[in-house]
This record gives sequence, C-alpha cells and structure tokens, in this order.
Amino acid sequence: MSVSAEQRDTVDENATHVAVAPPGTPLSAARLHRVKKAYTTRSVAARIDADPSGYALLDGPEVVPHPGDVVLARIERLGNHTRLESPVSRRQTLFVGDEVLVAYGHRYAPDQFEAEVPADLGPAHLVAAGGVAALATAKHARIADATALRPLGLLTDDHGIVTLERFATHRLSVAADTARQSRRPTVVAVLGTSMNSGKSTTVSSLIRGATRSGLTVAAGKVTGTGAGGDPHGFADAGASAVLDFTDFGFPSTFRLEHAQVRGLLTALVRELSTPDVDVVVLEVADGLYQDETSRLVSDSVFREVVDRVVFAADGAAGAVGGAEVLTRAGVPVTAVSGVLTSAPLAMREAQSLLSVPVIETAALTEPDVVRAVL
Repeated sequence: MSVSAEQRDTVDENATHVAVAPPGTPLSAARLHRVKKAYTTRSVAARIDADPSGYALLDGPEVVPHPGDVVLARIERLGNHTRLESPVSRRQTLFVGDEVLVAYGHRYAPDQFEAEVPADLGPAHLVAAGGVAALATAKHARIADATALRPLGLLTDDHGIVTLERFATHRLSVAADTARQSRRPTVVAVLGTSMNSGKSTTVSSLIRGATRSGLTVAAGKVTGTGAGGDPHGFADAGASAVLDFTDFGFPSTFRLEHAQVRGLLTALVRELSTPDVDVVVLEVADGLYQDETSRLVSDSVFREVVDRVVFAADGAAGAVGGAEVLTRAGVPVTAVSGVLTSAPLAMREAQSLLSVPVIETAALTEPDVVRAVL
C-alpha cells in the first residue's frame, strides 16, 4: 500500500502532519518486540510496549517520508554508527540484518554528517546514534561512511502514519506568549563556536555549581540532533527537570522553520519555569553561523527570555569573534568557557582581548564562581 504527499492531512494546529492513509502490512507483536528501538522513538516505543497491537507498515514508490515520521528499517551495512541508543540510552550493538525503529530527520554535524530526509523510501543512512534516518550528502574526512539502512516502511496505526510529534509528551505552539512572567527564574543560555566546543560540559558545570549554591536548576536543549547523552548529563549534574526538542516531537532541529525554533525556546523556558526553580540553563547547539542558531540569536525574543549568555569556544580567536558577533546582535556575553580553557595559553590569549572573564569549565562547578556568573 502507498500514500502520496497529497493524501497527507493535518489533524491539529500543532502537528506537522498526520497522514490519512490506507492500512499497510500488519506487524505482529512478536516482530515489534524484537525490533531495536531508538532513543528518538522512545515515546512511540513506550506506547508499543504498553500495547503492540494495531501497527502496520506502509511502503511503496509513492510514499514520501517527512521529518519525524517513524520508519522500520533493516541494517544493510555497518559504518560509522555500530550502536543504536535505546529509549533508555543503552548502546545497543548493531548487526547486519537487524530491524530498527528510527525516525526520519535532517542532520547538521560538521564533525560527522550533513544529511537530508530523502524523497522516497529508497536506501538511506543511520546518521545519528540516537536514531535518525536520512540520506548523507556530506561527511567529515576523518569518519567512516554512514551505516546503510533499507527502509521497510513507515509505521502506521489506526490514526495514520506514526510521527514523533503525535506521540510527544509536550506540545509546541509557535504562537506561544513570549512576554516576561511576573516571576521567572534567571535564564542562562550557553552557545558556542561550533560542534564539540564544550557547550554541554559548560551547561553541566553551571548546573552543578548552581545546585551546590543551594539553587534549584532546570535545564533544556533548544536545538540539535536527538540523543540522550546531554539530557542525562544535565540530570546527573543536578537539574531538577530536563527537557529538550525531542520531548516536543522533533528528531532534530536542522531545517526547522524559524517560528518553530523560536517556539521551542519559549516553550522550554515556560515549561521549565516552575515556582520552585531558581535558574534555567539552556543549550543552543552548533555554532553561531549555523542557520537556525544565527536566526534565533538575532530574534528579539531571544533577548526577551534570556538573561545571561555563557559562550563556549574551542580557541582564542573563536572566543573573541563569537563574543563580538553576540554583542553586535545585542546579546552581551557574561563569561567565556569551553574547550579553550583546557589550554592556559589559549585562555590568556582570549582574556587579553575580552572584557568578560574566561573561566575554566571545571571552575564553574564552584558555588562562588557560578554565583558571580549569575
């Protein structure tokens, strides 16, 4: 059975799409139980575990996948990713022939892959260990080719194509009220020069330092590619609540409409700003020149909801240049940290040109240091 793009329909204003489609090939409960399910599909996996009946596969040449569609695929060839992160973040070893439940999504990762959702159910790749299927269009020279997938069909139920957004625990409204609340926690955003500049470690260190100061901290990740490492790390550092874009049904945020990215920022602040929370720490993925990040930082809403910015850099030049970019956008930087702080010489170089402190990442775990940042 197949479904064309014209057969898709929207059932509520917050959903990207929910397909109105003919039933596909039924899936047995036993087969669904054996499938290796990905972290990105954890809300769907929980529903399947509770009741595996009523699911089917939709395939055919007219099926057009969209970001967030859940797909059953077979591992055809192992490549860069040899393990799949489970719904509880266990690294499942992959074997050729395994069937996996993952989600279609675009990916932006300069150190790994650039990838896009293909126009059909033809051969695809596993482009993120958290469970993202796409067609890799470019890769870093130092990594292996992407693990090859053979999509077997989109997962369907009685309501149509199964999407992450339909099964998500939180709903996104792009028309969310961005006005300041009468009582809102201090919101600290961590941005960086690039992937692997130390953003997540900086977030965790800020959380640890603030909680050691006696503050209650919640944490969120606004953009990126779905994976459990960062959210679990934030919780391990002491965050009382953690949310990210995957909780709203997005496998990644690459190529999202700006209104959706802006909506994620405001929704995370709103959801995490409970009466007992003193500080909300947010990570914005990738670098300042990444399109979604650049547009978000330039949006007046960012300045309305974010009180402090800590900038993570991988070198002195990046630290100085990034701080200048943010200042020109009207976003003053409170401190610089990240990978460059592992090198005393790089720290001195950056500090000689910056008017804000350059703080070792580990030092952010100290109560007196984090209080000064806040």
